[in-house]
This record gives sequence, structure tokens and C-alpha cells, in this order.
Amino acid sequence: MALSVLFFLLLAAAATVNATDHIVGANKGWNPGINYTLWANNQTFYVGDYISFRYQKSQYNVFLVNKTGYDNCTIEGAFGNWTGGKDFIMLNKTQRYYFICGTGGCFNGMKVSVVVHPLPSPPKSAISAEHSSKKSTAPVAACGFGSLLAISFAFFGLTFSVWI
Repeated sequence: MALSVLFFLLLAAAATVNATDHIVGANKGWNPGINYTLWANNQTFYVGDYISFRYQKSQYNVFLVNKTGYDNCTIEGAFGNWTGGKDFIMLNKTQRYYFICGTGGCFNGMKVSVVVHPLPSPPKSAISAEHSSKKSTAPVAACGFGSLLAISFAFFGLTFSVWI
């Protein structure tokens, strides 16, 4: 049982190692009277990152809307809504996202627009190291998620058989 939990934690850590959680408003949270445009302009969002909203769930909420909804503070035709008070939203596409508060807070500045960029390419040094290792006659293991998975299965399989 403990090995299963450890394996699951390893997989979860490997899958999210590059994701960033952008907390809207940082320590000020999702509240009226904050310049979220300034906050967003100081962030770089990539596909796979999270944007999270922290607020009093009895007073506020979060809606994902289009540009018209953002500009006019309307939730008509919203793509999503969250009401938990501590909401994590994965930014899974390269695009501009528009978020507003649907309880009237939008009219007091509770709206934020973010641009999500594609993941950056690996540095040239990593690419040239990969090409030079392919010229080598020694077998080299690939360093990807599949390799991590295979190594984990092998490790836990051996460990499991030793402990039985």
C-alpha cells in the first residue's frame, strides 16, 4: 500500500514539475480595488500552468468569459464558473483568457485577462547534447516521462519482490 502511494506521488510530481501556479493578486487575493492588469503584466503564463483565485466564497466567484463579457462585466455565455474560494484553473491552451467576478465585483476591478504562451523550446545546449549523444555507440536511455514510468515500475517491482 505504501509503495502504491509513493508511486502515485512520484507520477504526480513528474507530471507537474514544470507547471507554475499563478495566484491572482498574490497576497492580496481576488478582491475589489486591485489592479489585476498590472499583476498579470508581471507574470508569464505557459500552457499547463495554473491560475488560482483566493477569495471569500460567500462574497465572490470567478467566471471565464469572452472579451465582450470581460469588457462589459457580463457572465452571459460564460465558459466556466468557480465558487470554491480557492480555485485552481489549468491554462491548457495557447490563447487569451478572460476572468471576471460575477457578483458585481467586476465593476470594482475584479477582472483579469492573461495571455498563455506555448511552452518554450529546450535550450540549444540541451539539443546539441542530445545530438552528440546520438552519435555515441553506447546505448543511452531517453529521459522522458515514459522512461521515468518504466524505471519506477522496474524499481518498485524489484523492491516489492524483495520485501515479500
